[in-house]
Amino acid sequence: MSNEREVTAEAVAVRSVERAVTILDLLAQGGWRTGADLARELNVHRSTALRLLGTLERHALVERDQRTARYRLGHRLSQLASVVTGEFDLRFLARPVCEQLATATGETATFELLVGDDIVPIEQATASTSVMSVNWLGRRYPVHCTASGKVFLAFNSEPVRARLLSRTLEQVTPRTITDRATLEAQLAQVRQSGLAHTHGELELGLDAMAAPVFGPEGDVVAAVDVSGPSHRLAGRPELERLTREAAADLSRRIGFRRAAG
Repeated sequence: MSNEREVTAEAVAVRSVERAVTILDLLAQGGWRTGADLARELNVHRSTALRLLGTLERHALVERDQRTARYRLGHRLSQLASVVTGEFDLRFLARPVCEQLATATGETATFELLVGDDIVPIEQATASTSVMSVNWLGRRYPVHCTASGKVFLAFNSEPVRARLLSRTLEQVTPRTITDRATLEAQLAQVRQSGLAHTHGELELGLDAMAAPVFGPEGDVVAAVDVSGPSHRLAGRPELERLTREAAADLSRRIGFRRAAG
């Protein structure tokens, strides 16, 4: 019986999602629509349509005119669309930079964003000579034990840094830095050098370095990361230069111009 109830609840939830999407499609045709109009289009009771509209309104996916009680698409949809468009544009710009960096270093190069409180790689290139075949794309990683995460911690505003560091620093490997004072001392060095490092802090045997990518307003918008086996990255100072140069190149492509002097 419990399985039947679960299946029924799941079916109801899926139907509600489908109806909500249909409402957005109907409102996308333009103009303001009443709850009764939408109920007729959905072939549901008006109260059902209003419940769905109420949920969409709470999430700013639709908005309601208080005077006429009519609905139209909400402003959050444009925000979500701009994120998708912006990410696509960034990936398009980052792809050749990552490919060049992977070829020059012989390692894996990734382009990574801060999404919420996590690091998410959205572009990756791996050198043909690299023995690593890990696909990092789309995964979420903590900021405190990733090179890109340390970049965002070092170069972001104090409120953002405080928020990210307010959580417990999870011990991912025995080498993960979990003491906030130790991590903040390291972040000060990152700000001076323009490069962040990790040594087996996310995975034992894996090292990485990352440099910040700045947007037109001078804020950090992404990071370029080079990763590989610890024994292969050690004693190769040219990797730091290549990583910084790749990040600077991508910053220029995005529109960042360093102030003179």
